[in-house]
Formats: sequence, structure tokens, C-alpha cells
Amino acid sequence: MTFLKAGALATAVMLSGSSVMLNGQSPSVSVSVFGETKEGETVERYTLTNENGLSAEIMTWGATLIAVNTPDRDGRMDNVTLHLGTFAEYEKGHPLFGSVVGRFANRIDGGGFKIDGVRHDLATVNEKTGVHIHGGKEGLASRLWRGQAIEGEGFSGVELTHASPDGHEGYPGTVQLSVIYRLTNDNALEIEYRGTTDKPTHLNLTNHAYFNLGGAGSGDVLDQVLMLKADKILAIDERKIPTGAFLSVDQTPFDFRTPRAIGERINEVEGGGYDHCYVLNESISSPEPVWFARLYDPDSGRVMDVLTTSPGVQLYTANYLKPGLATPDGRAYGPHHGVCLETQYFPNTPNRPAFPSSLVRPGEEFHQKTVFRFTVAND
Repeated sequence: MTFLKAGALATAVMLSGSSVMLNGQSPSVSVSVFGETKEGETVERYTLTNENGLSAEIMTWGATLIAVNTPDRDGRMDNVTLHLGTFAEYEKGHPLFGSVVGRFANRIDGGGFKIDGVRHDLATVNEKTGVHIHGGKEGLASRLWRGQAIEGEGFSGVELTHASPDGHEGYPGTVQLSVIYRLTNDNALEIEYRGTTDKPTHLNLTNHAYFNLGGAGSGDVLDQVLMLKADKILAIDERKIPTGAFLSVDQTPFDFRTPRAIGERINEVEGGGYDHCYVLNESISSPEPVWFARLYDPDSGRVMDVLTTSPGVQLYTANYLKPGLATPDGRAYGPHHGVCLETQYFPNTPNRPAFPSSLVRPGEEFHQKTVFRFTVAND
């Protein structure tokens, strides 16, 4: 596949497709203490390293991805996910940097939903708009998960588990959850989600990582080039709730079917940038992750390919990042300094029977897998 530089359509950039060899080491997992909650609970950090020297860091609070360290075309390593320096900063509050969100990622309208004719009111609803988002104020992103290092052929990893009690934030059923991160020797970070329940309930988990392939805190991502294999987006109202209609991206600012800079038409999008759910062309019919996106940074040469089993992805360009957040070495964050590709079921699915169903019943399993693969382009 050929990728074209933003603003220079005659200049082709071909992917090398090969791993960047750095250390020639074996895959490994290490664990350390990252911090302590206000209640005195220990928060662990798991560091995964592959044979090429790439690494990923995950903490047990919110099953949160806090680092993906990968090289540029000159071999220089940088963390390409927005992150904070200490656990105290995360606990104080942050815009879901790398957190696993749920029980239902994205928005639910009307303060809840019905299952088998029984109404379930969600606990944390914006009374003004009637919108519940990302599982609520006390959702999975602010829960302490239990971690266990795992290793296998060609990968290092960590499995995080959590039991979400019946009635948590209004959701029915005690839900047993598992999130597995694997860093493979072909430079892919896999995130696999599983969940079972003892009562019918809705599940929709995603990771809310903000990627900046120039390195966290390096500035905005507007010149980074995106390709999205999606012909349609969900039409939304002023509260970003789907109306039920599907809109073609053809000849609109939402068309990333051919590569172009994120910022090329962002000023034509209401609300300060992209915060829209794309309907993926193929993933819903495949039990294995299907390629749907590529992000490329012309300056560093870093490339990220994304595959998923989910039917949709929320493209969010960090429109609302507020001043005051920064990397540990003081590089400031601001609007459009990252891009999220949140693979998921469609927003408000519990209230839209025509959408692919997020309902899980006892004896069934919620299962979703997303893969982020990192390479370097040769100009």
C-alpha cells in the first residue's frame, strides 16, 4: 500500500513493513509500583518489551496504557501516547489518557435503557442533556484492576481482571472482565477484551489512548496523515447522539478513504474537530481483526496500522484538551495534540435495535480485539 504525504500528492511514501531492530533482546515483562490510591491501594505498572526494544507500559488503575515507546526513522525512541508523569496526576483527573472505558464506551441517551421490557436507569447522567458517557463518573477507567504478567511465543503481556458489581452505575449484572495487552515481536500492541455476566446487560469496552506519532507533547497532529476504510459515519444531533441515519463520507470533510492530513479540512467540522463514529466496512463480519486505519507522521516516519473486530470506531482529535496538562518533562498538551481511534459498538446502541447489538446474556461472552502495529516509512 502506498501512502501519500499531506500537501505533496506526487511524493509517494512506501512502508518498509519490517521490524526496527534495536536491542536483539528477548520479550520480557517487569512489574513495579506506580503509586498508591487515596485509599492506600497499590497501583502497579507492567512494562512489556519485545525483542526489538519496543516497549509498552500499562498500569492497573483503569487498565490504563501509559506508554508505547517506538523508534522514528533514525532509531530515536519516544512515547507516542499522551500520558502523565505520576499516579497522583492521574488520580486527580485526566481526559482518559489510555484508559479502558466502560461498561459502555461513548454515549447512551435518555438516562438508561430497557432489557426485556425492564428499565435500567444509569446513575451518572448529565441532567441537562440526558447523556450518559463512558460508563459514568465511576466507570471502569477509575477502578483498580488486578494484573498478572503473561508470556508466550513471540510476545510479552499482562492480563488485567476486574469484577464489576451488579448495579454499578446502574448497569445490571455482576460482570467478570478481562483485558489482555500483548506486545508482539512484529511490533504490534494487541488489546483483547472479554466479559461475562450473570444478568443480561450491555457491554462495550474500548481504549481511549491519544496517539501522536511525533511523540507525546511534540505539538498537534494536524499534519499527520490518516487513512480510514469507512464509507459512512453515523449522523448525530447537537449532543453527539446518533439519529439512526448513516451518512456517506463522499465529498465531505469526513472522507479519509484516501490518505490525507488530519487538519486538511478540520475547520469545516462543527465542534472544533472530529468526534464522530465511523461505520467500518468489514470488521463486523470477521472473527479476526480486520485492517481499517493507517496513521503516518511525515516528520518522524512513524506509521501505525490499526485492525479490529469492532463494527465502529470513534475518531476524536482531542478537541477539548485544556491547558495545564503536560508530559513528565514539561512538554505541554493542547487541542489537537493527539488522535483517538476508539474501536467500539455504535453510540447509544442499547436504545437502537437496528444497530449491531451490544447485549450480553448469561452464558455468552463479550469479546473484542484491536491491534496497533508500528512500522517506519522509508521516504
